[in-house]
Amino acid sequence: MRRQIRKLAAFCFAGLAVLVFTACGGSGSRDRLITFEKEQQREVNLFSPMEKTKPGADNVARSASEKTVAMAEEKLGVTVNYITYTAEDYQDKTYDQVALERARNDMDDLYLLNPDVIQILAAEGKLMDLSGLDSAENLRDVVRTANIVDGKLVAIPQEVVAYGLFVNKDLFDRYQLALPETPEDFLECCRVFKENGIETPVGANRWWLETFVLAQAYADLYNGGNTEAEIAALNSGEKRYSDYMRPGFEFLQELIDRGYIDAQKAYVSEAIEGEGADFLAQKTPIVMAYWSAANTDTAYGDPDFNMVVIGFPSSRGQMPVMPMTGIAVGIQAEHAADAMQTLDIMVSDEALQVYAETNKVISPSKNVEVECIDALRPLNDRINESVYVLGSNASMKVEQWGNTCLIVRMLLNGATVDECMAEFDKLQDESLGQ
Repeated sequence: MRRQIRKLAAFCFAGLAVLVFTACGGSGSRDRLITFEKEQQREVNLFSPMEKTKPGADNVARSASEKTVAMAEEKLGVTVNYITYTAEDYQDKTYDQVALERARNDMDDLYLLNPDVIQILAAEGKLMDLSGLDSAENLRDVVRTANIVDGKLVAIPQEVVAYGLFVNKDLFDRYQLALPETPEDFLECCRVFKENGIETPVGANRWWLETFVLAQAYADLYNGGNTEAEIAALNSGEKRYSDYMRPGFEFLQELIDRGYIDAQKAYVSEAIEGEGADFLAQKTPIVMAYWSAANTDTAYGDPDFNMVVIGFPSSRGQMPVMPMTGIAVGIQAEHAADAMQTLDIMVSDEALQVYAETNKVISPSKNVEVECIDALRPLNDRINESVYVLGSNASMKVEQWGNTCLIVRMLLNGATVDECMAEFDKLQDESLGQ
């Protein structure tokens, strides 16, 4: 019976999946809210997204997480009930909106959350402090930086999500193009593609264009040796977020103006589903996606061309962007003790080793390492050199991942760069109580 429930759930419990359904919302219903339960004396309710998959495709990420859940069930004698939600299109409530509603109303025990939702719920006092868990001692510093709010570790991921540019290397080679390092390099590559009949060089969706902005905005902040002081200056108002963000927004506007990105299509397109078909059909040479999309057939794991994943263009070269999802425990969870123990096992080194080996991802534990596939080596090399930008950082008073996504969508919908910068200024002023 348990195996049948697992098959029916078809959920993807990895950080990659929750980011597919991130941030900005519309109106809609909960018609796709699905519950899979099995009565037993000890149980834990887990809220997570259900990834939309190709028929018959092997969802490696789902398998990886199910293995860690099974370990917890076996060791503790609990049953984990899955409650899942998937937005069908841009008019529906997003996963994030539904997650906020459920967590604020204490409807579940465990939640898989995006970085912006983690910070919102933590600020509202809705998440438990996980720093006392045995598994918390093994976390990488980057995970702690992203998910410690007011001194409390409020979420722990099963993987470190890294975003990069997925490029068709065969098309780059055909036109004798080097892989871009800087924004200027990227624009030149797009120009050559456009002049050679490729209508839209960059495939985009309504969620992930903020990766271009964040890479350019914070390349120096995170890699210039002065990170803490710069963040302190932002938090005090001495420096403005808009000054950091402006070059990235001007870059996106130029991509739109030159026809390298279809803004109207991007504004209503779901992640991967909006641009994935053209990328796999070799009509679009460049898309952006998360690390695990290179490992699974539900995304870009089996292309008919030589695919390479690199960082986003920045003043410091190819720059990975790393937002941080996490699993959290509700502060008023009905089964709080069992939920904490379940999570502790799911993110233990033993479980994370299984997860990482199955899904070929970067582990949040400093004790777990796995070999990545060849396509991911350029991105992995930069991360191993400690060259990256955090897409989410709980020490910043203005949340980055979700807010930047929302303001990029303003740009896609016709707002000017100045209007977008005014929105960042407004957010910063609100954080300063002005």
